[in-house]
Amino acid sequence: MRKRTLLGLAAGTAAAGATTLAYASLVERNMFTLRRYDVPVLALDAEPMRVLHLSDLHMMPGQRRKQEWVAALAGTDPDLVVVTGDNMAHPDSVPGVLNALQPLLDYPGAFVFGSNDYTGPVLKNPFAYFNQHERTSRRRHGAELPAEDLRELLAGHGWADLNNARTTVKAGGRLVEMVGVDDPHIERDDYASVAGGASADVDLRLGLTHSPEPFILDAMAADGFDLLLAGHTHGGQVRVPFLGALVTNCDLPRSMARGLFRWPGSDAWLHVSAGLGTHPTAPVRFACPPEASLLTLIPR
Repeated sequence: MRKRTLLGLAAGTAAAGATTLAYASLVERNMFTLRRYDVPVLALDAEPMRVLHLSDLHMMPGQRRKQEWVAALAGTDPDLVVVTGDNMAHPDSVPGVLNALQPLLDYPGAFVFGSNDYTGPVLKNPFAYFNQHERTSRRRHGAELPAEDLRELLAGHGWADLNNARTTVKAGGRLVEMVGVDDPHIERDDYASVAGGASADVDLRLGLTHSPEPFILDAMAADGFDLLLAGHTHGGQVRVPFLGALVTNCDLPRSMARGLFRWPGSDAWLHVSAGLGTHPTAPVRFACPPEASLLTLIPR
C-alpha cells in the first residue's frame, strides 16, 4: 500500500510539473500585457507625458502574434518610444522587428542595444545564472546578428541611437535630454565618454541601458537624470509566488527585477521592463508574463 501511495504521489508531482511547464511554455509566454505606471518626474505645472517602454523582443521569424501585438501599441499614442535592446534572436529577425515597430516609428524614439542585437543566443546551463563567476567567465556567443542593419533602420526613421551617446530631442512638445550606453552585460558600455551633469534647461532627462547594472545607474542618477530605463532581466522570467524573481542575470537586486522603483540614494526613478520575449532555447515564462509599459510622467 505504501509503495502504491509513493508511486501515486510521484506520478501526481510529475503530472503537475508537466502541466506547469506546458502552461509556462505554451500559454503564459504569449500572454502579452501592457503595464501602466505614473512617474512623478515633471515640473509642478507640466502636462502629463506618455513614454512607451519596450524591451527584449527576442524576435524570431514567424512570431506574428508578438509583432501584431506590439504594432497595436501605437494605439496608446505615446509622446516618446524607448527601446532598451535585445530585439533579435535570429539572423533573419530584422523584418519581424520592423513589422512590430513600423507603426511606432512615426513617433519620436530612442534605442540602445543588448547582447542579443549583436550575437544570437546559445544553449546554456540554466543553473549558471545563479553563479556570477559562471555568468561572466564562460560567456558564449551564437551566430552574428545584423545589428548594423537594425541600427540603420531605426536611426533612418529618426530615432536617437543612444549606444554610448547623448542627445536632446523634442517629444510631446517638451525638450528631453537623453543619455545611453551600449550593453554593459557584454562590456560594450562607455559611460565616461558621455558623462556629465544633466541640463537644467530641459523638461525631462532620461537614461537608457539594456542591462541595469548598478554602477551605470549610479552614474546616471548622480548626473541628474530623472528616469532610468532598462530591460535584460526578463523580470526573472520564472518567478516564485511570494518570493519573486530567482535571478536577474546582472548585479541588480532580485527585488528590482521588474517594475518602477526609486533608485537608492538619489532622486532618480528606475523602470525595469520584464520584456516581451524569451531566450529561444528556454521559451518559458511563469508568473511573469511578457510585457510592455506605458509610463505616464506626471508632476513631482
